[in-house]
Amino acid sequence: MRVSKEKAAENRVALLRAASQLFRQRGIDGVGVAEVAKAAGLTHGALYAHFPSKEALVAEAFWYGFERNLAEARAAAPDRRPSFEEHLADIFSSEARDRLETGCPMTASASEIARQGSDVSARFAGAFAEVVAMLEKSLEEALPPARRRRLAVAAVAAQIGAIAVSRAVAKADPALADEVLKSTRKTISAACTAETSGRQHQSAGQR
Repeated sequence: MRVSKEKAAENRVALLRAASQLFRQRGIDGVGVAEVAKAAGLTHGALYAHFPSKEALVAEAFWYGFERNLAEARAAAPDRRPSFEEHLADIFSSEARDRLETGCPMTASASEIARQGSDVSARFAGAFAEVVAMLEKSLEEALPPARRRRLAVAAVAAQIGAIAVSRAVAKADPALADEVLKSTRKTISAACTAETSGRQHQSAGQR
């Protein structure tokens, strides 16, 4: 039986939602397409009507989850631009660590992306660039472009690593898990302070 365009669109979203959550919760390699279809309430064949391969599903599910999280972050502060420190407080929080199946796809899947195809890698790179750009904007008035980008790239890379380590040790040593997040955040924050202070001193010396 053929389905309407509206129903087909609903089915596609259901598949992306299910895949996005399952891949983050159990890992890309730990979930089969049949499990995704079942979680979405659809058949195995229905999944392949939307996605020609598992790699195609992974790439689109990754982006789906990332875009939803980014939209939620922007909706939380629609009328203003969060500061760099506010971004750090968010991305290095214990809440970000504990939201595995609905959290950042980059922190959930970073260790697996290198084993996936180019389409999945491209989606990861796109997400990384989006978050870097968001952090750069929060530093527009504080630093010149090259320094903004260096600090933003370092912050996002540090967040992915810190969340991964914090999750890895959380069951065995909760205090260490929290320390990893706090220490990494403070280090990035200190680097930002050093960069901005250096610029202010340089500007003062040129007067």
